[in-house]
Amino acid sequence: MEMLVTALICLPFLWAILPAVLKVTKVRSFFVYLGCAIVMALSVTTAVLWFAQGSQTLDFNLPFNGVFDEIVLFGDLFLMCLITYLCFKWKKAIISLLAIVQTLFVAGLEFFATAPEETLTIHIDYLTIIMILIIGVVGSLIGIYAVGYMHGYHIHHHKELPDHRSFFLAMIFVFFGAMFGLVTAQSLIWIYFFWEITSVTSFLLIGYTHSQEAIDNSFKALWMNLLGGCGIAVAIGIGYLSLNTVNLYKIIDLAIAHHTNMLYLIPIAFLAFAALTKSAQFPFSGWLLGAMVAPTPSSALLHSATMVKAGVYMLIRISTAMADNYVGNMVALVGGFTFLAASCLAISVSDGKKVLAYSTISNLGLIVACAGAGYEETIWAAVFLVIFHAVTKSMLFQCVGAIENTTGSRDVEDMQGLISLFPKLACVLMIGIAGMFLAPFGMLISKWAALKSFIDEKSVLVSTLMVLFVCFGSATTMFYWTKWMSKILGQSGKEKSRDLTKNNEYVSMFFHAAMMVLLILGFPWLSNNVLKPLTYDMFSTVKQVISYENITIMIVLLVGVFVIPFINYLFSKNQKGKQVITYMGGANAGDNFNFVSATGDPKQMHISNFYMEDIMGEKKLFTPSLIISTVIIVVYLIMVVGGAF
Repeated sequence: MEMLVTALICLPFLWAILPAVLKVTKVRSFFVYLGCAIVMALSVTTAVLWFAQGSQTLDFNLPFNGVFDEIVLFGDLFLMCLITYLCFKWKKAIISLLAIVQTLFVAGLEFFATAPEETLTIHIDYLTIIMILIIGVVGSLIGIYAVGYMHGYHIHHHKELPDHRSFFLAMIFVFFGAMFGLVTAQSLIWIYFFWEITSVTSFLLIGYTHSQEAIDNSFKALWMNLLGGCGIAVAIGIGYLSLNTVNLYKIIDLAIAHHTNMLYLIPIAFLAFAALTKSAQFPFSGWLLGAMVAPTPSSALLHSATMVKAGVYMLIRISTAMADNYVGNMVALVGGFTFLAASCLAISVSDGKKVLAYSTISNLGLIVACAGAGYEETIWAAVFLVIFHAVTKSMLFQCVGAIENTTGSRDVEDMQGLISLFPKLACVLMIGIAGMFLAPFGMLISKWAALKSFIDEKSVLVSTLMVLFVCFGSATTMFYWTKWMSKILGQSGKEKSRDLTKNNEYVSMFFHAAMMVLLILGFPWLSNNVLKPLTYDMFSTVKQVISYENITIMIVLLVGVFVIPFINYLFSKNQKGKQVITYMGGANAGDNFNFVSATGDPKQMHISNFYMEDIMGEKKLFTPSLIISTVIIVVYLIMVVGGAF
């Protein structure tokens, strides 16, 4: 196991050199495919071997552990220098202060403070294995998709941009290595290092085109994520100076054992703050919305397998230390409010990627709220949401990117009748959209479990607010997904054109769609053999969140969702229908899309969704959402820190 984990962390960093230096397209593509296949195989092998060995929690050091400690220290200093250089280059020098202060603080502790007791550096359990599979499988599929997408991006659609595909593909492997390191590490020093790598890498990918908008958005992502790094630095400082440990799991145990002493809760509070920035919760959502300027594979990577999943991973990891205290209330309220606010904002936008971005922020809010509550049911729901959301959002971003490359637009309004124009893309998109809000897919199951557990919340105020957030957030979620779905299934007056989507893009999207169906079919096994043991390890108790009767109903619903439409298609595909001309307020022009008005002017029918900009638009809701969430975070942090001193 030690060698497998070492390979998971180190190999992607080393493999990134190959696409970075190879300039021949076919050769580079081959090594990207090979690298993704190896990463996927390593992650699956690690999971299978761990289950075969009895699924026991493992704690160990990597070979040459001391060398890794030195690499981490000097890696921190290198990242600080790189950030400082880029900030001065783009005249954003003040942002570099965040990197300089936190890095020198952590390095100073390592050089001059009394070293905490020696601890093991790697921890493997159910949550670790789940994250390894998400990163390795979903991430690798995004890497495969990226090869074809980036070819079309530069060759067909953005010929004016410098071709930096080598850099882009290399950064994907850097992401893999950083995320594998982050989810397996015990030491906060190591976690901080990998955390900062993901921040810098996302900054570089968001600014890929070097347009002014891309540069501005990349620096927004940088400073917001550096704030999170400062939170981890504070936790490291408390660990060095007061707790005599920088081991994440010992800090969690100390916070649980001394739950009445606020001093032990301070590092948990600042780790939670860091996770809120990384998971793009309000007031830190702006960086994830700005990431849309990057090519689609980076959006899929940031929204599904990396970055935001680092934040929710941290919150789930520390959830037992947040149950029924100020930190848990802060996290639950911020997450629940974000779930509602972001889903309302999603109603008011028509840009497909922006809808997905707000949906991501909203769904992450529900995961964050579940982690903040810190109960068995909410953690069960949170982990299932993480798994399902990773697969669904990766597929949706890839599909929208392929639609944009094919049609030249990613606007929802331009997807009218997509089912008749590009049926393969439409089917993938429909499966993804259905997975986000329809039974029996995982998002709805998890919302039900979360709602049930929030009703049992001890704090009446928090319980009431969370139930309202989940109910109204779920209702608004249904509204914007059904709007999109109705556009896809509508009638189109456009002529069919050539689908420019590459085969490797379809391989990734179809594989994602298959995984979604398998997750539901395998839900009973997943719940009994992964989610229940995971909650038992964390809480020493197991609760039956979903009854066996409900599981049977879910399977019946799944059959209904897929089998009935397929049977209907088989019976109707050879039938000839008679076209009926619809009255459109004037003289018909021979089809259902054109007519002549009462004044004799030719008109074209256009059906548009209702976006409610005057009620739920960004100008109305975004700034108040930032203010409300900021107040929640500041008030609760003051209560925690003030209670300690």
